[in-house]
Amino acid sequence: MSTHDAERRGVGRAGVPGPRTGPAPDSARADERGAKAPGPTARTGGRRSQAPARTPRRSTALSSRTRTRLAAGTLLTPFFALFTVAMIVPVGYALWLSLFTEKQSGLGFDGPRTVFDGLGNYATALGDQAFRDGFWVLLGYCALYLPLMIGGAITLALLLDTALARARRFFQLALFLPHAIPGLIAALIWIYLYTPELSPVVAAMEAGGIGFDFFSAEGTLPSIVNIALWQWLGYNVVIFYAALQAVDRSLLEAATVDGAGNWRIAFSVKLPLIRSSLVMVLLFTVIGSLQLFTEPLILSRGSGSAVTSTWTPNMYAYGAAFERNDYGLAAAASVLIALVAAVLSYLVTRFTNRRKEARP
Repeated sequence: MSTHDAERRGVGRAGVPGPRTGPAPDSARADERGAKAPGPTARTGGRRSQAPARTPRRSTALSSRTRTRLAAGTLLTPFFALFTVAMIVPVGYALWLSLFTEKQSGLGFDGPRTVFDGLGNYATALGDQAFRDGFWVLLGYCALYLPLMIGGAITLALLLDTALARARRFFQLALFLPHAIPGLIAALIWIYLYTPELSPVVAAMEAGGIGFDFFSAEGTLPSIVNIALWQWLGYNVVIFYAALQAVDRSLLEAATVDGAGNWRIAFSVKLPLIRSSLVMVLLFTVIGSLQLFTEPLILSRGSGSAVTSTWTPNMYAYGAAFERNDYGLAAAASVLIALVAAVLSYLVTRFTNRRKEARP
């Protein structure tokens, strides 16, 4: 056998296999593949090594939920910090302050001493006829103010929402503009308009044979209601109008096709669909009525005004703190006002929810 034939058959001159020129056997190719790409059960050093396990979907979902909670907590932290500083801390301090009072020593030489009084300040406030009369004033104010405010705001909003309304943007701005004026400035403007020697309105009324004293005992409450209406009516109109704009127009078109008129559509379709906005405005208006302070305080400075320094509960607390320097009594009165506001808010919410559940 020649050398060339031996090399072709893989046998060298010394009997050592030479390089193969033909195709490799299947077993050799399998060994090559096994060496190049070891599987998950390849043996390394006599021990069995496993491929790294995949991350479970559950852990991925948990990590995503954790990130969401972390982001929500980060975004809500400034709100809760501000709420704590501006609301929780003052309320807590008022509660603490209401439990103490200042008393003079026997001869009065040592000055006032702050002593623990428990619920004594609350008993003093509730036993004061002036403080109780302030809530009767608020009751009369709410009886006059709430129907005019809610009824007037929803009527104007319905008028703006009709297809016949023109220049809606102008009327929205004109109605909302008084709300942009601070309450103190608004009260000063109206005091000028109520003063007989200065007001052109009073002069025109007297020229027409209409005599009305805005500072009298009978005219004080309507005068204050008028100031509050002028300032807050446009704000509530904007809320109601925005809610009416969100009503599905296909429902209104269907009611029109069924033969319903404008009044029927307004009271049977639109108002039930904006019920949540009505409840919200009613709740805020009730709470705002209990905080009546600026308007009567300014009117009390006018000449011949029937408004006293204890005309409302807030004015009673203000006088106790800054006129009599009885901060414990003022804090107790403020806490009682807050409790009344909380109870009324609960009753309004409860009543509206019951009516909503009773509806079919």
